[in-house]
Amino acid sequence: MKIVVIQGPNLNMLGLREQNLYGPMKLEDIHTQMQTYAKQSNHEIEFFQSNLEGEIVDKIQECMGDANGIIINAAAYTHTSIAIRDAIKAVQIPAIEVHITNIYAREEFRHNSLIAPVCAGQISGFGPFSYHLAMVSMIQILSEIKAMQEAQSASQQTQN
Repeated sequence: MKIVVIQGPNLNMLGLREQNLYGPMKLEDIHTQMQTYAKQSNHEIEFFQSNLEGEIVDKIQECMGDANGIIINAAAYTHTSIAIRDAIKAVQIPAIEVHITNIYAREEFRHNSLIAPVCAGQISGFGPFSYHLAMVSMIQILSEIKAMQEAQSASQQTQN
């Protein structure tokens, strides 16, 4: 099964910007850890980062028919992008919203996520470990979906 990790604006600057908030870990390091976990659990993983809203929307749409799950840190677009929200809803693929910081402990404008209502869940505030928690959660979601599909298939076969 394939999981696509979509990273929004300024996440390419991790390790350089506001280390007091985001820590010293670079995005490549987070991706390396996620890749290791994906391999251990026999899942394919793909990474994408863009500072442009339209490119993020395009990537979400490309996931339809190609990916089983999406892990997304839309960064600042979390609070502003109806387009990203609509794309997640349209593709009907399980998505998990991720944030390094606790968005509810920050500025008030960050407390509202436009994408959370169309995601399976939201993980925030655990630093880079938030991504690991999202991986564990997505793999569980995909396992449950697979088990449900297998049960439905078995039930249909016994009915025929």
